[in-house]
Amino acid sequence: MATSLRRFFSVSTHGVFLKKRPGFFSSSRSLCVCSDQSTESVTVNVSPETSSGGNVDNGFLRWRNGGGMYHSSAAIDSSALVEFGAVVHEKAILGPEVRIGSNTVVGPSVEIGSSTKIGYSVSVSNCSIGDLCVIHNGVCIGQDGFGFYVDEHGNMVKKPQTLNVKIGNRVEIGANTCIDRGSWRDTVIGDDTKIDNLVQIGHNVIIGKCCLFCGQVGIAGSAEIGDYVTLGGRVAVRDHVSIVSKVRLAANSCVTKNITEPGDFGGFPAVPIHQWRRQIVEAQILSKRNP
Repeated sequence: MATSLRRFFSVSTHGVFLKKRPGFFSSSRSLCVCSDQSTESVTVNVSPETSSGGNVDNGFLRWRNGGGMYHSSAAIDSSALVEFGAVVHEKAILGPEVRIGSNTVVGPSVEIGSSTKIGYSVSVSNCSIGDLCVIHNGVCIGQDGFGFYVDEHGNMVKKPQTLNVKIGNRVEIGANTCIDRGSWRDTVIGDDTKIDNLVQIGHNVIIGKCCLFCGQVGIAGSAEIGDYVTLGGRVAVRDHVSIVSKVRLAANSCVTKNITEPGDFGGFPAVPIHQWRRQIVEAQILSKRNP
């Protein structure tokens, strides 16, 4: 075997080098490792290189900063990092200092602002994301919302979900949170809003700035939430209701109708906090009288 290999390589005391193997595929390179005692070589098949430092495959190139794949029509700032295993699809736009984690998929025409960091195994489609955001592992943004109706023949028919998600600046979204795209208006997350893990935000929801949502919050479609709203863990918000700015909801509460005044609320259905506390005390007294 060593004799046959010498047809391609010569013995040297200095080195490792690459040279093209004559008569083989144009995409092949031969790697030679030589010493005084023996000659070893490995043939490495490499796809044709592009000027951007990547490999071509159906219009996709390998991004030189991180090793991820991107479509040739995507616009990516030279300072962006696309880690190995990540994919950036056609016409996506990535700003300066963006970080895309491994196994993340950035869908067609998605826009990501400067210095935004996206974790591992994230899916973003049909959306724009502002500057300085943090998107944690497993988040899904821009998928279809849950909208169906029964037609005149009794069939369950899907409502078209064709609009987008718009996420402001300095937003943080916790792991495995899902934000659906809009059907009749865009789903919107305001600047500086912070969202915990495992939160569901339905289609057409509008959320103001500086809101704080704890884990397992669920917001049904077309709800509208003002600024500086805090939702405790496992709070549920019914579809098509509105909550004014500067409202706080206790954990496990359920909003079934509009909240029109700022303040603290709790319970199912959610009522002003002092009223909810009276309900709890009355229920405890009643249970002691009728064990």
